[in-house]
Amino acid sequence: MPRFAAALALSAFAALCALPAGAAEKSAFTDAQKAEIKKMVREYILENPGIINEAIQAQEVAADKAKSDKRVAIANTRKQEIYTPSENTVLGNPKGDVTVVEFFDYNCGYCKAMFPSVVEAMKEDPKLRLVVKEFPILGPSSVTATRAALAARKQNKYTELHLALMSHKGSLTDAGIIDIAKSTGLDVKKLQDDMKDPEITAVITRNHDLAEQLGIDGTPAMFVGNNFVAGAIPKTQLVSLIAAARKP
Repeated sequence: MPRFAAALALSAFAALCALPAGAAEKSAFTDAQKAEIKKMVREYILENPGIINEAIQAQEVAADKAKSDKRVAIANTRKQEIYTPSENTVLGNPKGDVTVVEFFDYNCGYCKAMFPSVVEAMKEDPKLRLVVKEFPILGPSSVTATRAALAARKQNKYTELHLALMSHKGSLTDAGIIDIAKSTGLDVKKLQDDMKDPEITAVITRNHDLAEQLGIDGTPAMFVGNNFVAGAIPKTQLVSLIAAARKP
């Protein structure tokens, strides 16, 4: 079938599909023409099966763009929560010229695999500001770890406990979390009392709501400047994104 004729048939078929219910019966095409259009489209698809994959890919690209556009719009309206959170979970240089925001879970293997790269980037770049967004989604012990980390702020040891929990190999347990906290010099009794603070629940709820609005359903997920990245990335890519964020 000539490609031009197939294109016309496909366009006509798309027009037929786009008609609202009941409108197809009143269309400009006769029943015979409709049957012929459908036949031509079927023949063309059978002769060119790759067009199905092309259509699926185009649909996926369009869906990804729509999702990205929505994320950008939401990020602009909730910029304060993303880049300057009230819980003040900021590492690195608090006055840095580039901010990396990471949604993470203490039980996330990918987060932990990427963790050394993030730490190295902070050490090598004195102007880097890191906002860590507590996003416990991998079970009860993830929630316990987040509660402990946020409670550690009252003893000015958030950074120490965060680093210790992220450095732990394997899954965490509630008992293990307390042991790790103790090893960082925290007053465990006070920590356990502070973990019950309703404000910690409020922080977790806000972060989950923010992640849902941004379309984040896994960890790690990061904003590097204004660029969004889902999943773990190598240090070279992270450094490259940071450098790009510094450009005017």
